[in-house]
Amino acid sequence: MSESTLTAPPESTTDSTVSVYSKTNPYPATVLVNELLTGPQSEKETIHIEMELAEGMTYTPGDALGVVPTYCEEAVNDVLKALGFSGDETVIEPVKGTDGNKITVREALTSKLGIGKLARGAVNQYAKLAGENVPEGLKALLGTENKVAAEAYVWGREFVDLVTDFPGVVKDPQDLFNILQRLMPRMYSIASSQTAHPGQVHLTVRVVLYDAHGRKRQGVTSGMLGHRAPVNGRLPVFLEKNEKFRLPVDTNTPVIMIGPGTGIAPFRAFLEEREARGHKGDNWLVFGDQRAASDYLYQEQFEGMQKSGLLTKLQTAFSRDQATKIYVQDRLREASDELFAWLERGAHFYVCGDASRMAKDVEQVLLESIAKGINGSPEQAAEYLKKMKADQRYQRDVY
Repeated sequence: MSESTLTAPPESTTDSTVSVYSKTNPYPATVLVNELLTGPQSEKETIHIEMELAEGMTYTPGDALGVVPTYCEEAVNDVLKALGFSGDETVIEPVKGTDGNKITVREALTSKLGIGKLARGAVNQYAKLAGENVPEGLKALLGTENKVAAEAYVWGREFVDLVTDFPGVVKDPQDLFNILQRLMPRMYSIASSQTAHPGQVHLTVRVVLYDAHGRKRQGVTSGMLGHRAPVNGRLPVFLEKNEKFRLPVDTNTPVIMIGPGTGIAPFRAFLEEREARGHKGDNWLVFGDQRAASDYLYQEQFEGMQKSGLLTKLQTAFSRDQATKIYVQDRLREASDELFAWLERGAHFYVCGDASRMAKDVEQVLLESIAKGINGSPEQAAEYLKKMKADQRYQRDVY
């Protein structure tokens, strides 16, 4: 698609336009598309959502979209039942600089307080509320000497489990604001270029679903997006800049993008932007997941980009499609010499996704490729990478 056919915002590689909408004043975006990306054999549920944006809401590839979540009615009802409240009781939501907002406890549990993933802090505050009548089982979770036991207890549990296991502690619903943390927006890497999709924003979301301690669980925001965001429904959203994750200012610069799973999101945005703007720089994408048949997100689009020449190099790593698991870092290692050659041409290197293992493994392969390329020591490779970071040629969006 040529740039002349687009109604696009001015090209920007730094800032998004300031909008009147924010996490305290989100925009009620209409859902245009909500479709399942993964196939029937997948162990995951990954969705693609498209929403419309208000005039003046503009973003740059690399930015994030904040979604203000609410809990599903069933989850709220379970907590209310465990607490013994009707939900119609009045509470005051503390708001800095004011006398607070008068709301019902049902509203508080639906959209103000975090009743999902249980934190040790909530266990401690719950015990404080019990005063001298702390149940023995709850006492065994308190204090630094019981930290391991407490962490084991909260793993996979939610507030409803705490109230069910140790009932009768909360007499006044107002005390919930002292026990529970505030429900915070969830930030998602934007998966679209506004140049290519004027007035829209797209997300790639894995819906978190699991069973734990005899209950079916779901992520609060991903569950809302996956199961309670129908087409023509509304979602409260706002834009968040991420100036540390940007395409090169020089549009002729090559880019290497490593994005397994939903980490692919910002790179779909990068590629759409480069295609729509007519950028000439080479593009190398490495995508990975479990199975090609069911987990190859945006397969048709990326293979089309490869055929058109936009994607200079497309590598995939599907870990479960052969006896020996293959990951994105393995594909990079296979192309070690080419990787270093791209770096020597000034390529920018991007990673998005899991911080705990994938990003570390990718960085290790990157360092190995540099050391081999310069015929140098690990220390010299680390200096090379340090300079890449200083020049903003090595950027990560990991979580």
